[in-house]
This record gives sequence, structure tokens and C-alpha cells, in this order.
Amino acid sequence: MTRPRKVGTLTVSPTIWILTLVLILGLLAFDYFFHVRKAHIPTIGEAALWTGIYQGIALLFGISVFVFGGPTMGTEYFAGWITELALSVDNLFVFLVILGAFAVPREFQQKVLLFGIAFAIIARGSMIALGAVAIEHLSWTFYFFGAILLYTAIKMLWDEVHEDGDEDGEEEKDGLFVRVVRKFLPASEDFDGDRLFTIENGKRVFTPMLLVMIAIGGTDLLFALDSIPAIFGLTQNTYIVFTATAFSLLGLRQMFFLIDGLLDRLVYLSFGLSIILAFIGVKLVFHALHENELGFINGGEPVLAVPEITTQVSLSVIVGVLLLTVLVSLLSPRGRAQAAVDNAHREAQAYIEMTYGSFEEKRDTMYERMIAHEKIVESLPPRFQDMVVEEKNVRELLADAHRIRDKRSAFNAHGERSDEQPEGLQVTRPDGTVATDANGNVITVVKEQEILAEKEAKHRAREQARAEHAARKS
Repeated sequence: MTRPRKVGTLTVSPTIWILTLVLILGLLAFDYFFHVRKAHIPTIGEAALWTGIYQGIALLFGISVFVFGGPTMGTEYFAGWITELALSVDNLFVFLVILGAFAVPREFQQKVLLFGIAFAIIARGSMIALGAVAIEHLSWTFYFFGAILLYTAIKMLWDEVHEDGDEDGEEEKDGLFVRVVRKFLPASEDFDGDRLFTIENGKRVFTPMLLVMIAIGGTDLLFALDSIPAIFGLTQNTYIVFTATAFSLLGLRQMFFLIDGLLDRLVYLSFGLSIILAFIGVKLVFHALHENELGFINGGEPVLAVPEITTQVSLSVIVGVLLLTVLVSLLSPRGRAQAAVDNAHREAQAYIEMTYGSFEEKRDTMYERMIAHEKIVESLPPRFQDMVVEEKNVRELLADAHRIRDKRSAFNAHGERSDEQPEGLQVTRPDGTVATDANGNVITVVKEQEILAEKEAKHRAREQARAEHAARKS
């Protein structure tokens, strides 16, 4: 008979572990079959509803830990959950870059994100198990974890302070990562719906969908090197570490579609996270000193002169820093400037994407909104215009929108209608960058229409090849 493992004040039996795993797997399965399986772009309302539901489930689980495990374990869970959730939100920035690098269609991004979450839970569960074993048998593990967090905090702060100088380098590294994945896993040039494999030239090959899933999963392994030591700095209860990590990840897919337009406004998030990681790193080192067994430190005896930081203090610091970071980001001049730029970018992009067949009144209303946001952007202090406006290529996007307006006005003045866009207009992606082909040539609207037609022809050819392949097998 297996003896239950005693952790903290809660006896976690194999039955509790199994029920917890069934709950997590059930939530993942529900997410897939009822939301992700049918490709679609979630609305803001849908994303908000399901974000609230999943975060509510995480809160209810924490309350149950309070009730059955006591205040200490409940506090440890919430401290770990909030910390992991904050780190996961920061990771969404990188996911945005990867999804953009592979040009994943918006309606298929849900499947990629859900795979990334499932992979993260499995990978981090394995790392948590290894971390628990290391903590139990190696006395210097807390020193090691503390050093990792302190290094990460310093690097995060350094990168944020030197953001302008390192921007090109970061983009080059992102591009290099994508190129490495493509090199070692050759795949079809285009997506085939949300399929992982397709038929090309009579052969079964990977699609970019599989490559981007591998890229997301591999990137999450790097994130885990920071997040796992962070939560072990708050609790050594393996059950709490795992559940706090899992529930922080479960609602990320819905949250991505809810806040991806707000992420850029959290301009000081990296500063807040660096403070939190540094605080937990110091807490880990202090804890290691209290349980010191290394001979070259205090003769192998515990160092009791340093304070022991309680979980209650940790939770207060984490929540306080995050709230302050969000408020300063949204209310600071830089945060308001970022909001103005995002609004102008969104309105200009929406106006450009409208077809000539749209109602004229609707086009005029959207254009007026764009003009209003453009005036706000132009009224920004020069330092914010240089720092934010250029980053998003908003000026180029607004200029494109004005050129389209002029073309449409000319058509209307002569009583003509056209379904064609101006031939020389550059295609601008939602991230504000000008679209280019594999050779670096700028793609115009007409060229993009040709590319889409070519992709459609390839898709029909693949469908025919798949049907012929299935017929030969039967």
C-alpha cells in the first residue's frame, strides 16, 4: 500500500494527484473540442468570458487549498500562481514574435497556443519533479536557483534600459531561430489549413503549422529556466508548485486574444518583473543561508543572522509591484503615448483593409476616427514620437491610409467604382511592418493578390493530390 506523501499541512495522496491531473487534462480537452478544434478568430467578448472562467477556476482551486490545506499553503499557492501568471503574460510578447515570423493565420493561432500550453505543462511538470529531487538531496540547489533569478533580473533590466540599442539584435536572433527550425525541418512553403502534414509533389511533408508548434514548445523550455526557480523560491511544496504553474498556464490562450492589443501598453512590465525576480532570488539565497551545509560558508553551519522572508511578505511584495507596474504603465506619459499610437495604428489598419464595396458612410466614419487619433499622435512630445511612433511604423501606415482615401475620393468624383486597390500601395502587416517576400522585395496590394491566388491554386492542387493519394491507398 502506498503511503501518502506529507507536504506542508496537507496530505496529498495519489488519489488527489490523479484527480488534479484529470481536472487539468479535462480542461485542456474541453478547450480543444469546444473552442480550438473549429478554426475561428475569437471575439473580444468570447476571449473576456473564457479568460474570466479559467481565472475563476484557478481562484476557486486556491480557495479550496486554503480550506483543506490551511492559510500557509493557500498563501503559497496564490503567491506562486500570481508570479507564474505574470511571467507567462510577459512570455506572450515572444509568442507574438514567433507567430508573426511564421505568418500564422489569425484563425489558426488558437491551435498553436493550446499546443504550447499542453507542452509547457508536461515539460514544466518534469522540471518540477527534477527540481524537487535536487532540493531534497543537494543542499546548494537554493543557491543555484537564487543565482539564476538574480542573473535573469539583472539581464532583464539591462535589456530594458538598452532596448533601443539591442532591438536589431533581438530581431536578428528571432529570425535566426526561425531559420534554424526551417533548416532542420524542411516543410511546405504555405499553410494547408491547420494541418500538420500535407501532400506536395506526391510526397507527405511538414507544414509551417508543425514548425511553429515546435518553435513555441522549444521557446517555452527556455522560459521554464526562469519560472521554475521562481516558484520554488516561494514554496517547496511540489503539489503547490505544480498546480500553481498549471493553472497559470491554462487561461493563457484566451488571455492572448484579450490582451494582445494591450501588451504594448505595459511599457514598464519588464521593470516590475525584474524587481520580483530579484526579490525572489534574494529570498532563495537567504533561505539557503539558513539551511547552509557548504563548508566554505560559515564553516558549513547555518547563517541565522539573515532574515527569513515569509510567504505572506512575498505575496504582498509581488502583488504590490505588479499593481504599481500596471498603474505606472497605463498612467505615465509613455504609457499614454503608447496607447495613442496603438489606437492610430488600429484605425489606420482597419481603414486600409476595407474594400471598395464597403458602405461609404462607414468608411467616412472610420476615416474620421483615424484622423482624430492621428492628431493625438502628432501632438505627442518629440521624445515619445521618436521612441514609440517609429517603432510601430505608424507614420507610414497613416500615409498609406491617406493615399487610399485620395484614390477613393478620385473614383467617387468621377462617378467610378473599382474593386481594385491602388497598385503601388505597400502591404502593411498588423504588427506595423511592411510585408516583403522571401527575397526582401516589398509586396504591394496587387502583388499580394497574385500571391493569394497562387496559394489558392496550390491548395487546390494539394487537395487533388491528397484525394489521389487516398485513392491509391484504398
